[in-house]
Amino acid sequence: MKFIIILASLHFGVLAASPTALAATCTITKYDKDNIDNAAKDCSDLTLDGINVPAGVTLVVNLKQGAKLTFKGTLTWEYKEWSGPLFNISGTDVEIVGAKDHVLDVKGNLWWDGKGEHGGKIKPVSFVFQRLKNSVIRNITIKNTPFHAIWIEHSDGVVTQDVYVNNKDGDALGISTDGINVWTSNNVTIQRLTVYNQDDCVAIKSGTNILVTDSYCSGGHGLSIGSVGSRDYNIVENVTVSNSQIIESDNGIRIKTGYGVTGSVTNVTYENITLRDINKFGIIIEGDYNIETGSPTGVATDGVPIKHFILRNITGTVKKSGVNIYVLVKNATDWHWSDIDVTGGEQTKECDGIPEGSDISC
Repeated sequence: MKFIIILASLHFGVLAASPTALAATCTITKYDKDNIDNAAKDCSDLTLDGINVPAGVTLVVNLKQGAKLTFKGTLTWEYKEWSGPLFNISGTDVEIVGAKDHVLDVKGNLWWDGKGEHGGKIKPVSFVFQRLKNSVIRNITIKNTPFHAIWIEHSDGVVTQDVYVNNKDGDALGISTDGINVWTSNNVTIQRLTVYNQDDCVAIKSGTNILVTDSYCSGGHGLSIGSVGSRDYNIVENVTVSNSQIIESDNGIRIKTGYGVTGSVTNVTYENITLRDINKFGIIIEGDYNIETGSPTGVATDGVPIKHFILRNITGTVKKSGVNIYVLVKNATDWHWSDIDVTGGEQTKECDGIPEGSDISC
């Protein structure tokens, strides 16, 4: 559709526009692919207000440079078994924000079957932020994702702040409900993230210069790097995870590299992390992860070495049935751990592969 240059605001129900020669402000209230495509192309300030997306459709928004995208009201998606994604956003120098009281409600209970990605219904990835450059994602509320909530991929210069992922309703049947996954991206900051879910709070699959800070994770698998390996790009480098809490999760701090694959994990720091009532492993560093089955093999391989790895000021508790610290790796070098006080777990697992001279014990 074309936008007319006017002096006053108009409201067409589906689209309201108040453009100038340089910019337009547009609001979409009903799903229409053509309207959304045109608005993304022509509008510098685009609002999606309470739209319902049909089943099996990816809502694609390719924002013009410098644009702002706002979510308003309750956005919903209809049910279908498919891999998704449900939403794909891209752009340069863009801002993606949520208005007060908005929610992106994916109605994940329609897909949850207790099997996640390993059987049962085919479940879609929810939100893919792809090919973002020098952009900000902030004040976003996401509810009940069937599968992974957010992927940041093939992007450079992304700041994500004050994102809230609420999958509490999935505690019985929700599986593989990752909060944020980072893949093949550089210069990514994730701050003040809050996640209630049943899998990784954050999972850094690959990328460089990544900061995760001031975050809160509950009920999932902790703040993770990996799994690393068996993808097109398998390098994780220059990562800092700091000033965060992990509560009542299966794991606290976790690095998982793939069995029989290649890649690298280099220059990683976890610092000032508080754990509480961790179910299985307070700190787990494993090089035996079978990416296909989603489970460890019990035998580490050396194709994805973990080098220059710092842990400092990690404190908290593990349940009696859990393990405080477990390491199973090969070819690791240059580890430095200090001020580690993780207690409560009465189970033990024999550690293997801790670098010589690091003065680390399990």
